[in-house]
Order: sequence, then structure tokens, then C-alpha cells
Amino acid sequence: MNTPVTLALTAGEPAGIGPELCLQLAAEERTAGLVVIASRHLLEARNRALGLGIVLEDWAPGSCATRAARALSVLHVEGLAATAAGQLDPANSPYVLESLAVATRGCLDGLFDGMVTGPVHKGVINDAGIEFSGHTEFLQEMCGVERVVMMLATDELRVALVTTHLPLSQVPAAITPERITQVTRILNQDLQRFFGLKQPQILVAGLNPHAGESGHLGREELDIIEPTLDALRREGMTLTGPLPADTLFTPHWLNDADAALAMYHDQGLPVLKFQGFGRAVNITLGLPIVRTSVDHGTALDLAGTGRADMGSLRQAVRVGEHMARCARGEHE
Repeated sequence: MNTPVTLALTAGEPAGIGPELCLQLAAEERTAGLVVIASRHLLEARNRALGLGIVLEDWAPGSCATRAARALSVLHVEGLAATAAGQLDPANSPYVLESLAVATRGCLDGLFDGMVTGPVHKGVINDAGIEFSGHTEFLQEMCGVERVVMMLATDELRVALVTTHLPLSQVPAAITPERITQVTRILNQDLQRFFGLKQPQILVAGLNPHAGESGHLGREELDIIEPTLDALRREGMTLTGPLPADTLFTPHWLNDADAALAMYHDQGLPVLKFQGFGRAVNITLGLPIVRTSVDHGTALDLAGTGRADMGSLRQAVRVGEHMARCARGEHE
């Protein structure tokens, strides 16, 4: 029998829904062992407030993480300043980042097979005087890699991005042969490594309407994207495009594809989120570790109510387990 996968699960912003989603997920029996990286005091407080009755078990390196229903393994992190649901406190920011660091170091040291992250609140971390642009950049720096790739996925669709959180006015200048090459190589490699796809079929969107209309609506496709894709095809990749984004996301193209590569954030993600919001997973490619995340924010207005939907977290855990098994060579 295959050895169970053990995943680190960070509870995220303590004022948000992350802690209770972790507890709600623990009500179910699991095939992967989960170790929640968080303040035990926070989990105890939310557990009592919601009357969930989850048994919290202290976890130490080398021990097994529970997979039983109504039980949860916890690796306690010090430094929590406040536990009030829905009320942000900048004093909690160092604790939030330390929980991420503990999970990341655990993955790099082989204690965990991967990590799943709950939502953080970027604004309150920056309000604390700590420069923080997001999980992705934090993990990139901790893992010491030059480039990472954001990919969101549902069971039916995977969308990766060449550029992420840039103003639209800055996107054309960022579409360079070097960036496209790096991103596409990472996407192709990690679809093989983490998803068991021997020859990934990747659709690539153009930048301009109608993929530039043969140069009449912009020359980025002719001058940058097409020559770069041709060079990558000579490396053995299967790439189709550049395609107009308004037709790429149709069954004609998607039925035989493993992933789509969009040039910018709002070119690809609205389609995916419309197709599967609440079931989507945010995946960071290009890391030496497995990392998945929920596709939603901290939802402060729902925190402490017990009404938050844990569908995305359940899916993030399922995908993280699948990726970890593929990385071991246990392709499903």
C-alpha cells in the first residue's frame, strides 16, 4: 500500500475564515494526513465558539498526522496577538508569516509532502510595516527560485499566467521572449512532474484581440509570441497558438488540452472562476515543493459564523495530495 501523504495546512489570517475551514474539514475522514500550522489557542477558541467538537492533537516531527474524522493534528505557532473573528489586527502579521515559514521549511526538510495555504490578508500585513505582496512571492523567495508560475485549476480546466498582478498598461512590455520561455518551460515540466502528463497539450493565448489579426491589431503575436513558441516546440513541447482568447476557451480547443496559458490575469481567470468558483485551486508551479491554495479571500464578514463554504479547501487538499503522489512517481 502507498504511504499516506502528509500535508501542512496553514490557517491563514486569524480573523478570517481560514481557521474554521480547517476545523470544518477535520470533521471528515481523509486519505491524506493534515497538520494544521497555527496557534492552538486560535483553533481552540474557534472550535468552542462554533461548537464543532474537533479533537486537537499535538503533532511533532516524526509522528503520524491523523486522518480520522473529528480529529486534527496541530503544530502550534507562537506569536498570536488576538483571536477575534472578523477583526483584523496588524499585530498578528508576524505570526501569520511565521506559520507560512514553518510550513515551507517543513516541506523543504521533507517533513511534509506539500503545503496547502488558507487565505491571508495582504493589506493588514503591509499595515504592520511588513512588505508582503502575496504567498507566491513569499514562497519564491524562501525556496530560492528565479521564477514561479500561478496556475488555477478545476477538474475540467487549468489556466496558467504569463503575467500576474500587473496594471494592464504594463502587460505588453512584460510579454518578452524570456518570460514566455521561462513560464512555458515551468508549466510543461510541472504538468509532467505533478500531474503525470507525459506530453502536455498546452493552448497559448495571444495578447491582442483576434491574436493580433495578422498584425493589424498589434504585432506582439508576430514579433514575440509566435517565434518564442516555435523555439519551444523545437524543444519537444506541444503548444497550440497563439490563439484568440475569445475562442481558446471553447470546447473545440479545450476538449483535447491539458492547460491554457493566458498572457495576463484577467484574460484567463474570469473564465476559470465562472466555470468553477468554489471548486478551484490556486497552484504555484516552479517550486521544489507542492503548494496549493484556496481560490478565495479571508471573508471577514463570514468569519466566526460557521457559514463559510469549505469546497475550495477540500479541493486544494485533494489536488495537493494528487500532486504529491505524482511527485513520488505514484501516478493515478
